[in-house]
Amino acid sequence: MFSITVRDHIMIAHSFRGEVFGPAQRLHGATFLVDATFLREQLDDDNIVVDIGLATQELGAVVSELNYRNLDNEPDFAGVNTSTEFLAKVIADRLAERIEKGALGEGAKGLAGLTVTLHESHVAWASYERAL
Repeated sequence: MFSITVRDHIMIAHSFRGEVFGPAQRLHGATFLVDATFLREQLDDDNIVVDIGLATQELGAVVSELNYRNLDNEPDFAGVNTSTEFLAKVIADRLAERIEKGALGEGAKGLAGLTVTLHESHVAWASYERAL
């Protein structure tokens, strides 16, 4: 399996419900490095996984929808604990929608999967992997 990874970041605010979250039940900020890894079994006719410039651009567009937001105030996340794992899925699904609509060009039709990883720090991160 071949892959490329592009990176961006987001800064958000949110709070959690549930004793398991301890002090994170209070409103707090988080900054995540966001990696999107695109996978395919065979390289395309240009010997690439996908256009890295378009991949970078589309990841940037997706994360900009979340950046500098208090997720507690976003209607899409009403009543939801916006954990790192949950946000990785949100970003992956939104990228997949863009891929399906052709935002990464014709070459992206051969993609087999996508993994989004959110790095909370240098020692902790979470990922969501999905087929395309």
